[in-house]
Amino acid sequence: MSEPEDHEAFLARIRDSGIRIDREGQLWHEGHTIEHGGLRAALFRWLDRNPDGQYVFRLDEKRFANVEVADTPLVARSARWQGEALWLGLSDGSEEALDRGTLTVDEAGVMRCRVRGGKIEARLSTSAAVVLAERMEEGR
Repeated sequence: MSEPEDHEAFLARIRDSGIRIDREGQLWHEGHTIEHGGLRAALFRWLDRNPDGQYVFRLDEKRFANVEVADTPLVARSARWQGEALWLGLSDGSEEALDRGTLTVDEAGVMRCRVRGGKIEARLSTSAAVVLAERMEEGR
């Protein structure tokens, strides 16, 4: 007879969603992309981050499942200026104004920012970064 699983090991096992988000912001499960629009929308709506930095799909404080993230969970696939605000079109289908105070550039030259009130990291695609860089070169 096997030993009973301890509580923490049990929680860790059931909290593994088996879902991953690739570098382009695409959801995957068991080798297949998740294409169902309603499910994708729900998963991205539930996307959150624990204090330890682990990305999760959160229903509430006690109910969440871990998600594996290859780079950043969201990608700014497009960008457009509206006055002085740069609006980012994110891979979850939402649009959000760039908080310039959160903008960073890594050692590879990839721009990243924080979205959703600073909780989630997003990577700027090349096309979004170009829109931002053009205005920066103009000195604005």
